[in-house]
Amino acid sequence: MPAYVSDTIVAAATPPGKGGIGIVRISGPAAAELAEQMLGAVPQPRYATNVTISDPAGGELDHGIALYFPGTASYTGEPVLELHGHGGPVVVASVIDAAIALGARRAGPGEFSQRAFLNGKLDLAQAEAVADLIDSGTSQAARAALRSLSGSFSAVVASLQQQLIDLRLHVEAAIDFPEQEIDFLSDAALLAKIDACEAAFASLQRETRIGRVLRDGLQLVIVGQPNAGKSSLLNLLSGQDAAIVTEVAGTTRDILRERIEIDGLAVELVDTAGLRDDPDRIEAEGIRRAREALKKTDGVLWIQDASSAGDESLDEEIPPAVTVIILRNKIDLTGEAPGPSAEDPQTLNVSAKTGAGIDALRESIRKLAGYKDLGEGAFTARRRHVAAIAAAAAHFERGREALRNERAGELFAEDLRLAHTALGEVTGEFTSDDLLARIFSTFCIGK
Repeated sequence: MPAYVSDTIVAAATPPGKGGIGIVRISGPAAAELAEQMLGAVPQPRYATNVTISDPAGGELDHGIALYFPGTASYTGEPVLELHGHGGPVVVASVIDAAIALGARRAGPGEFSQRAFLNGKLDLAQAEAVADLIDSGTSQAARAALRSLSGSFSAVVASLQQQLIDLRLHVEAAIDFPEQEIDFLSDAALLAKIDACEAAFASLQRETRIGRVLRDGLQLVIVGQPNAGKSSLLNLLSGQDAAIVTEVAGTTRDILRERIEIDGLAVELVDTAGLRDDPDRIEAEGIRRAREALKKTDGVLWIQDASSAGDESLDEEIPPAVTVIILRNKIDLTGEAPGPSAEDPQTLNVSAKTGAGIDALRESIRKLAGYKDLGEGAFTARRRHVAAIAAAAAHFERGREALRNERAGELFAEDLRLAHTALGEVTGEFTSDDLLARIFSTFCIGK
């Protein structure tokens, strides 16, 4: 991609407020000129230089350190000047104002990273990993974001793209000879490449699902009849009295959210109003919100009262695609053994009062997230990555079916092209300006 030529931008690269150090970042064609005017000279490239920072009239603003990165040897791919001074809000603001007076403009959210992308210093997945690393909620998520930033995710996508290119070349080369009768399904080399692509898609989709959970965390909605122990379970897992617990049915009337961490996996627990048929007016609104939460969740903790023989069937309330972990609570009253139920190994016997069976629940949550098989090669992924890869896989499968059922090589070739294009959206090879604007608008200013 050709160098991105634009105006010169400036912003604080450190958070607002008081601190020991405040960093002002300047990027653009006029960075060297601003260095001469604010510092008296352009610092030696890539060396920390002790400087006095001045305003356009020559008045001293601060004493600190300057770093200058010329041309393509910078983060953004254009000349960059970083001024490291004292971290007072007034000092930082005065340095920024001086740069603006000399011709720079304030940077928008994520504009430095956007320039790095447009100048070919980072692909889009790496640029997004910058924000993910900053926003990481757990150490595991931070390590995964760092691997994405280093290019691990992009490398896997690029490898699959190359497999698709090889497959397209094979198919289209055969199509180019229409005078010959071609039986694609008897071509062992072609079938081997198709199988390899299918396996690669399956692996990438599995890894991106885990990566999405690492970035966003896993959301679990706790549902069940009133007084089944939903709020007690929330309090036990979170380690605090986040929800009010009483013997009165309908105590929980709104959505309660609490974040916990399980071996580096961020989990958001959503406690909901008990689902029943005759609630009062306020509780009915809580039940409505509970049902809305079920449509967006990654999984459901369905709490049943093991000490009650009542009908607790909630099948019609839970979307078919959502994984359900069934918990038979209050085994402290029934005397049942904790952990997997003898009648149904998929059901766990627990006690939110004593904590019995909770270790088995944590293991089930890790398994639900795919976290049990997480290795050191994991990377973060966003929902748009998951959607783009799913679209690419769907095009690939549709083309494969056309080849298998109709022996239509032309249709297969077109779907391979569409799959390749969809994969390109992950790294920004094929990306609309609107999508770029949405992505970088979520970044912090100065990054």
